[in-house]
Amino acid sequence: MTATTIGDRRRWVLSVLDEYEVPLARFAGRLLGDLDAARDVVQHVFLRLCGQSEEEIGDRVAPWLFTVCRNRAIDVLRGRQRIESLSRGEAPGCQSRESDPAVTAEQNETYRRLNALVDELPLKHREVLGLWMEGLAYGRIAEVTGHSEGNVRVLVHRALKRLREHPDVQRLLDLPSPKLHV
Repeated sequence: MTATTIGDRRRWVLSVLDEYEVPLARFAGRLLGDLDAARDVVQHVFLRLCGQSEEEIGDRVAPWLFTVCRNRAIDVLRGRQRIESLSRGEAPGCQSRESDPAVTAEQNETYRRLNALVDELPLKHREVLGLWMEGLAYGRIAEVTGHSEGNVRVLVHRALKRLREHPDVQRLLDLPSPKLHV
């Protein structure tokens, strides 16, 4: 490899890292329920990326990354022989110093509770919902998970419906509870 090629490859990997590190960590964190394990998975993804060329991956960077991330996270889950619940207490990100502490506390509690509800979903629902929340289109989610696009749409719909109908979400959003059909 020439110095120019090495420099171009390095710039490409760093640009992909800048764009996808945080979304991949969130996705892996949702699947694993463990931020440290998620970071390890993301590190694995980028180590694998270093062994690829930009030409090999082409315009499929996001599906490639999320597929590798998903597969590694599933390997970790299989190794544990159980799925752990995510136990984060605070929303990620920086809060403004001028924020009202009561509002911030309420937002953090809402974030924590919604994440706990997402963690209660079956793995296949958490997986597609996590990718959907990261902004991937249904077709790309299908590529990552190996499901058909139609199945991805159904899984996302069912996950969102299940969350929307949960009594805690109804209370959080001050929505009337759905009527039960008897």
